[in-house]
Amino acid sequence: MEYHEVLAQRIRSYVLRKGRITKAQRHALDTYWHQFGIETPNCLLDLEAIFARKAPLILEIGFGNGETLASMAEANPDTNFIGIEVYPPGIGRLLNNLHHKGLMNVRIIRADATTVIPQCFDKNSLSKILILFPDPWPKKRHHKRRLIQTDFVSMLATKLCPSGVLHLATDSEDYATAIHNTIVACRRYQKLATPLSRPVTAFERRGLALKHQIYELQYQVSNP
Repeated sequence: MEYHEVLAQRIRSYVLRKGRITKAQRHALDTYWHQFGIETPNCLLDLEAIFARKAPLILEIGFGNGETLASMAEANPDTNFIGIEVYPPGIGRLLNNLHHKGLMNVRIIRADATTVIPQCFDKNSLSKILILFPDPWPKKRHHKRRLIQTDFVSMLATKLCPSGVLHLATDSEDYATAIHNTIVACRRYQKLATPLSRPVTAFERRGLALKHQIYELQYQVSNP
């Protein structure tokens, strides 16, 4: 079954909430979106034109408040970054951060990652994909809503360049096991022997304060 056929059958992995948006976040959405936002077409993105340069590209799926994405972009000015998120408050907060720090190596897509990645990113176009603390949907009857499914990670493998990295993190032991088993079953990845570092997320800090264990799952794409 092709990914677009699977996509039509997928249940959305998130629930759109009405979360409160601040005046500053609303102002950022109204003022800075034209500078940092990507209005996604139903075709491949021209990444060189979007960033006005050719550089390695890192994609973060579900960036939350964008703190980690902005931190990585500031530390790696020679790398391009794209973040995908659906929640306006988090997007507004990141837009403010990008504007005040003058970070021109980041762009934002507001869309469902399962829809936008297949149609907008070319094969071998990404050097790294980050998925940090996706919703674990802990109840067994909700596991079908989990983002990390075989079809999804198989599709991501086609978008990563040779030796590209898929980096995930979760504080759910059950989900960590399920993620690892799903990725191994895909047969397109090898577990990284040397762990890669990353900034700590706001969600992660809350988990650490509650003594949650953090599970890092890092894989390198292998030849098909």
